[in-house]
Amino acid sequence: MKTNRKDFIKTSLLAGTMIGLGACEGIGIPSKTNRQTTIKPIVISTWKFGLKANNAAWEILQKNGRALDAVEAGVKVPEADANERSVGFGGRPDRDGIVTLDACIMDDMGNIGSVVCLENIKHAISVARAVMEKTPHVMLAGEGAYQFALTQGFKKENLLVADSKREWEEWLKKSEYKPIANIENHDTIGMLALDEAGNLSGACTTSGMAFKMHGRVGDSPIIGAGLYVDNEIGAATATGHGEEVIRIAGSSLVVELMRQGRKPEEACKEAVLRVVKLMERRKKNLKDIQVGFIALNKDGEHGSFCVQSGFNYALKTKTTDALFDAPYYLKV
Repeated sequence: MKTNRKDFIKTSLLAGTMIGLGACEGIGIPSKTNRQTTIKPIVISTWKFGLKANNAAWEILQKNGRALDAVEAGVKVPEADANERSVGFGGRPDRDGIVTLDACIMDDMGNIGSVVCLENIKHAISVARAVMEKTPHVMLAGEGAYQFALTQGFKKENLLVADSKREWEEWLKKSEYKPIANIENHDTIGMLALDEAGNLSGACTTSGMAFKMHGRVGDSPIIGAGLYVDNEIGAATATGHGEEVIRIAGSSLVVELMRQGRKPEEACKEAVLRVVKLMERRKKNLKDIQVGFIALNKDGEHGSFCVQSGFNYALKTKTTDALFDAPYYLKV
């Protein structure tokens, strides 16, 4: 059938309009009505102590506060709790009987701050934020981090509580160093938040593995390993055996996988599979370790995955306040 110029122009305009409205599903263009509504604000964090931490973060988020302020306030809760034995005040010491803290923080603009092997200061996360905002550097360590904290008004405190000291003295009798998976002597509070403005931030803080060598640093204060935030894509944080997370630059890997189109849980699972592959290559027993990731994308979708059962994470939104068991790889 012959088509005149007028009909051709009308047909072309109609096709162009359909494409512009996303009506041509056959060529992969989603309609506006199918696009997900962003869930915000939202905060997620690692482990059961994340429930209380999320509540503190929520106080800020529900008032249209910044995600950065929320994650700092949130992780300060377990940092200040003497009964939490793997974070901040009350954390178990290294093999020399010294409590050392590691922490990092990252905001929506790519600003970062970190402290490693910090002694005598309860809120390592706030010192990390001070490094981010008050210095030209991104990481301070040991005595330098401690002296900087004092100049910023932080107070010297004894972080070794009686229960931790007693456990350390008992450990000294055999001095056997073999962390047990899912026993909270090597856990971390990692927290991610998306605020009403649609901006992401994250924080991560820990006292590290119990009875570690003095000076040992895990993944928690390392941007890209224990924590990573990309405000265009999403954020991720890790917990568990830090050495294994560092090997794969775990949190940045999760975020990059989300950039490639993976959902948060899918990205976390792929990162765990990388951990598994390297453990197998080195002929290490997976039952001896735990590594878990949580992730949050710009749409407010969240997810998690870990090596073996036992890891959980806390979620808080306008309609949800709950603890979830993470799916896992090792079925035994």
